Amino acid sequence: MSEWLNILFRWIHVIAGVVWIGHLYFFNFVNAHLAKTYDADTRKKVVPELMPRALYFFRWGAVWTWISGVLLLGLVYYMGGALLEADSGMSVGMGMAIGLWLLVVGFAVYDILWKSPLGKNPLAGTVVSLVILAAVTWWMSTIFSGRAVYIHLGAMLGTIMAGNVWMRIWPAQRKIIAAIKGGTAPDPAVVALAGLRSRHNTFMSVPLLFFMVSNHYPTMYGSAYGWLCAMGTVVAGFLAAMWLYKQSGAPSTTKF
Repeated sequence: MSEWLNILFRWIHVIAGVVWIGHLYFFNFVNAHLAKTYDADTRKKVVPELMPRALYFFRWGAVWTWISGVLLLGLVYYMGGALLEADSGMSVGMGMAIGLWLLVVGFAVYDILWKSPLGKNPLAGTVVSLVILAAVTWWMSTIFSGRAVYIHLGAMLGTIMAGNVWMRIWPAQRKIIAAIKGGTAPDPAVVALAGLRSRHNTFMSVPLLFFMVSNHYPTMYGSAYGWLCAMGTVVAGFLAAMWLYKQSGAPSTTKF
């Protein structure tokens, strides 16, 4: 039964993740540039038709990715014996409580940070976020197995992203769509919030995708410096996302 559930949850996780991240990349790498070419009439016609449809799959893809991911976390790590090292003195129940607690607290800390004055300085906010993430990653490496550290790091990023979708991006987009449909200009602060959290999700998605398949790379997570390798992956993922943003705005993308 465990193996069949593993297959089912992974299948759902991959399909839902493709739907979610696919729409995320569409919004950031395609639609963001296309929307700049709309005049007022085009925007009023296109946005109320396009965005609700795309956001439907975007937000529900996020939900099912997160749910299936948590189910896999429980099946493989909390019930499957992959959470702790063999010589760990911690109980599985305590490890599970810490792991789930980190998911909730991770989003809360991220959200508070980026709503604070520090969040208005992108460079400072990013540096502080990376320092906090590095500290949490190191701490996890002292209590979890190397493999569990990587998957919980990915789960934290995924939870932050899903929280952004439902608690920040979707509510903001509803206001934006309603304003455009009514023929008025959206509140710039709402537009900025939706854009910021969507960009954050794009940046986090690149290392997230690596951590979701990290069980294939024991050379990294099994190293004595596995937590440093994990943070190197996060930074490399952010740089890759920056490059993708730059490429998405290049003139070559509009050539047939």
